[in-house]
Amino acid sequence: MKYYSLFVACLLCFNALIGQNVAQKKVVVPYAIAFYNLENLFDTINANGSYDLEFSPQGAKKWNGDKYFRKLGNMAYAMSKLGKESCPLGPAVIGVSEIENRQVLEDLIKTEPLAQQKLQIVHYDSPDLRGVDVALLYNPALFQVESSQSFRLVIPEEPNFKTRDPLLVTGRMGGEKFHILVNHWPSRSRGERESRPLRCAVARLNKAIADSLRQQDANAKIVIMGDLNDDPKDISVSKELGAKAKRKQVNSDDLFNPMAEIFAKGVGSLGYQGKWNLFDQIIISGNLLTSDAEHFKFWKAEIFNRDFLIAREGAYKGHPLRTFSGDIFLNGFSDHFPAIVYLVKSVEDK
Repeated sequence: MKYYSLFVACLLCFNALIGQNVAQKKVVVPYAIAFYNLENLFDTINANGSYDLEFSPQGAKKWNGDKYFRKLGNMAYAMSKLGKESCPLGPAVIGVSEIENRQVLEDLIKTEPLAQQKLQIVHYDSPDLRGVDVALLYNPALFQVESSQSFRLVIPEEPNFKTRDPLLVTGRMGGEKFHILVNHWPSRSRGERESRPLRCAVARLNKAIADSLRQQDANAKIVIMGDLNDDPKDISVSKELGAKAKRKQVNSDDLFNPMAEIFAKGVGSLGYQGKWNLFDQIIISGNLLTSDAEHFKFWKAEIFNRDFLIAREGAYKGHPLRTFSGDIFLNGFSDHFPAIVYLVKSVEDK
């Protein structure tokens, strides 16, 4: 309870900030939900043959302990800043992708200044050939895990295809149950058009999971996040998943994509030579638009593109300051910016 009391104490003036009218002795409290592609957070041990050689001391990148711990320090610093302008305790949950195993996350959450948040981990190994997984980090003072499971994508036409398993975590945030799906959809390495059916297949899997959750609870609060390797307007997101771009068209049993408006303004989460994509998305169930003040309600979304995360020179100038340019170590953060969604609810002032 001491964390909760501190959280509320820091937000006594928040009602005036967002212009909400709430009853006396109530305070409007914001919660942040984030996603971050950590760009090849590998350890230095070659445990996967040729696929893991690149991130080992023997590989072209000369990936060693010094570079690994610099990477951890950079990521810990960036993640410690997420959402802090609005949420003093940081995000309740942070979905992550491109992590090699649980151990790299254990190392990450123990690295200052992120260690101060005392994050916990939900992680399952995936069959992805490169050996990268997704996971959920959560602050137990803000989010309490009840259950979790991963889902295998099976494509009959491509029986040998392997990718990252979507991760479903169910828990309570602010006393309300949430279902959070963390994703890293198949890449465009085959070409955008050629690989499109793979992303459409995993989009349908996500939709099936969401539909199943709604069958069990018509008012289920659902968050779908991840590096989708597609933009909000692409067919996998807008049609197969059914994430709507315009708030006025969203019913309580629909999915709403707040990243669509951000992308329409020319903002992206990754890019090259002036061309932006917004692959890193957080999509929410429509009931988070229509709920009353006593329950969680969508406030805003953003791409967390702060100055310290931006490259100032070179081929990636103006884009995310990444770890490597080819095999040249840049000592950066990630080639993606994080995405954040903020929810608010009215609670008793304690």
